[in-house]
Amino acid sequence: MELFEGVIKGDQRAIARAISIVESDSIEAAVLIKQLFLKSGHAIIVGITGAPGVGKSTLVDRLAAEWRRVDNRVGILAVDPTSPFSGGAILGDRVRMQAHTADDGVYVRSMATRGQLGGLAHATSDAVVILDAAGHDVVVIETVGVGQGEVDIAKTADVSIVVTVPGAGDDVQTLKAGIMEIGDIFVVNKTDYAGADRTAGEIKAMLGLQEFSESAWKPPVLMTQASTGEGVLDVLEAISQFDTQKTDKRDRRLTRARSRLLGILRDTFIERLEVGGKSGEALSNAVKEISEGLVDPYTAAEQIMGKLQ
Repeated sequence: MELFEGVIKGDQRAIARAISIVESDSIEAAVLIKQLFLKSGHAIIVGITGAPGVGKSTLVDRLAAEWRRVDNRVGILAVDPTSPFSGGAILGDRVRMQAHTADDGVYVRSMATRGQLGGLAHATSDAVVILDAAGHDVVVIETVGVGQGEVDIAKTADVSIVVTVPGAGDDVQTLKAGIMEIGDIFVVNKTDYAGADRTAGEIKAMLGLQEFSESAWKPPVLMTQASTGEGVLDVLEAISQFDTQKTDKRDRRLTRARSRLLGILRDTFIERLEVGGKSGEALSNAVKEISEGLVDPYTAAEQIMGKLQ
């Protein structure tokens, strides 16, 4: 209860401890999120994704500064790649956002992916609940930056921003179908580089191939130079405009709720299957039979499901 009260009051030490608990994936984490969930749901959740080196952290830093100008509290979850040797993360985003370290209105947390695919850490959704319940008006999730596969952000954020830069080889190839489909706002950063207009034009052309209903949100393509702040206000305006699209926002939150629930059900089912009495024994027997070529995996799965009904 003491930790719960600390998070609700926005105490940064309590927030840090709460996120550490959900990262540990312990029973205590589920108890804490059960308490905090009904206190959340007020923040706008902004996802920022893109390949490494496009300037995501710099853009987040500039956006946070502008949100603070109007007294919005900002929580930032920067997901960093996990070391295959130590299991830890470089946590470089905290270094790049030093300008906000003395500001109690900005909370920056780096999270290791711990092998999770899709560009996000396993505990990201729970960390969002914690920052939301702690009174942050905006929660920004900066994904790991692994390329075309990091589409989980669309299941977690209210608005997804895809950042790219000119001169990254074949510009069209940097934005494959999955990334194009999750983007609510596209940002061509580092416009001081040659070819920025061409990159923006190619993204617009690709978006032109998609079909949008009359009432649907049509993703804008914006130009920024985050290092100087140029164009950042345009990004803020686009986020604000998207946030007023109540239908899109409602649909996004329904999708997020469904994805989160299915994820928890999946994890709970697998955990119980692996450790639970007769079901655990049935799993071990099925694995042995598959390895010896006595049964195929689909039949084995059907047999296990039959025993669980």
